Amino acid sequence: MKIRSLVSGLTLTGFLLGAFPTLAWAQSGPGVTLFGGPERANLLNFFLQSGRSGRWDRYRLRIPARQLNMAVALISISYPEHFEGRFDPDRIEVRIGDQSIPLEEVIWDAENNFIEIYPEEPIPAGQSLEIVMSNVRNPTFGGMFHFNANVRSPGDVPLLRYVGTWVLSID
Repeated sequence: MKIRSLVSGLTLTGFLLGAFPTLAWAQSGPGVTLFGGPERANLLNFFLQSGRSGRWDRYRLRIPARQLNMAVALISISYPEHFEGRFDPDRIEVRIGDQSIPLEEVIWDAENNFIEIYPEEPIPAGQSLEIVMSNVRNPTFGGMFHFNANVRSPGDVPLLRYVGTWVLSID
């Protein structure tokens, strides 16, 4: 009887320890794309706190320093039409390291599927950025969504420059 209890306890413990990393990390990284999609060099890293359809979430979208070789006056994030989630522009921040930088304005254009983020001062070249979007409502139906990052430099021709893509998968 003790052996059966011991085996049951070890089995349950093994299951819980094996499932813990999955439960704790939700979804992060660029994932694996088998067919199509952006080139590997253009994939950007990210972390979704939940990653579950129909739930509230926090997105942490990262842009490495190597992608930002010029100062940044505008960050524009475009997303596909079939992404029917919602964003809270008042809960979007940009971080350099663990410091949040002051933003002049954040515009969410739901009709045209993009978010524009204007920092108060241009972000110097060669800085790694993290865009933290809190209070995001994931779409009711999951799927794979390509969020494209574009930037405009100060004094630049008013054209956006592509820096990479986050491939988000919502379950």
